[in-house]
Amino acid sequence: MAKVISDDCLSCGTCEGECPVGAISMGADHYEVDETKCVDCGACEAACPVGAISDK
Repeated sequence: MAKVISDDCLSCGTCEGECPVGAISMGADHYEVDETKCVDCGACEAACPVGAISDK
């Protein structure tokens, strides 16, 4: 199951740097997860300072 980033995202970029497979990038309003690349490791979820990342 891929992760999803909510509108609570601050666009700080912390999650992007933690993703080992490069599945996170800046979207139109905030960071987004590419479901085709996400391996559901949870590194981004643990790194998010506002808890904006969860299971889809």
